[in-house]
Amino acid sequence: MDPIHSSNGFFATPSLPAAVAAATTRHKQGNFVISTRKLPISKAGPIDQMTERLRIPVPEMIFGDNLVSITHEPTGWCLRFEALDALDRVDKTDRNMLQVAYARDWSSSRMNTTAGIREVVKPYDWSYSTDYCGTLDVPSGNACRETGKGASQEEEKEDAAEEKREVNMGRLAFEPSKEKIPLELLKRRDPILFFDEVMLYESELDDNGISLFSVKVRVHQHRMLLLCRLFMRLDNVIVRVRDTRVYVDFTQDIVLREYTAKEDSFQNVKRALYMSGRLPDDITIALRDPNILAPLLPIVEQRIEEVRLG
Repeated sequence: MDPIHSSNGFFATPSLPAAVAAATTRHKQGNFVISTRKLPISKAGPIDQMTERLRIPVPEMIFGDNLVSITHEPTGWCLRFEALDALDRVDKTDRNMLQVAYARDWSSSRMNTTAGIREVVKPYDWSYSTDYCGTLDVPSGNACRETGKGASQEEEKEDAAEEKREVNMGRLAFEPSKEKIPLELLKRRDPILFFDEVMLYESELDDNGISLFSVKVRVHQHRMLLLCRLFMRLDNVIVRVRDTRVYVDFTQDIVLREYTAKEDSFQNVKRALYMSGRLPDDITIALRDPNILAPLLPIVEQRIEEVRLG
């Protein structure tokens, strides 16, 4: 699938490929192409399709055709970020469902507004907390053929080529790493050659807080950083930030992916803001800013992976 020149075929909003192309920005740096696509909020029809496919109500504001992708042209390796796959990682059971006084009424009212689902409401994580780190696309070969007796020499050659392709596919997958993203290099005031921010979804949790999922990308001459962030604040309950950082070294064709989950109780966060000397109005503003809140939250999960494409 070409993630750049086609919208998500399942719930495509744009009716013409030209509309998708016009909404897409591409930047080539080294062997990589960084692409972003920003289109209007999804309409009722595509929203009903997404709801039926996901089996949960979708957030009030969803940008189903928006996309961010990083493609390595020599190998065809591609890491992309989109709303549908992110929401598919939301827990669809009641194991991680946060409880507030009117959580059940809220989910019922959201379901009733969606025409695509006619069933009784099922429990799900209505805070839309996802651990989505992107969708990895790697080149695939042709279907395998039977080898051995009765197989022609041409077929055996194709089978050998297919085995080699499968080995390459394994080489293109992320593996655990001990490398760290070089933050000092990223703090340098190098010229920014490309920057964009793409919203994937947002919910006000029925005025109980906010759940926001977005992607930012910043490209320099020799490196780039992508930040995919979930910011979720459930008032009087919890504050949660889940960051996926993707660092690309253009000189060596190395990609690092770091996932960090942070969270703490709402009261602890509010207390930390108060202890920092902020006034009540400033605290209210700070509770809406994940850049202020993230450093205050303890890490609950972290992992880092790498893939070497050179």
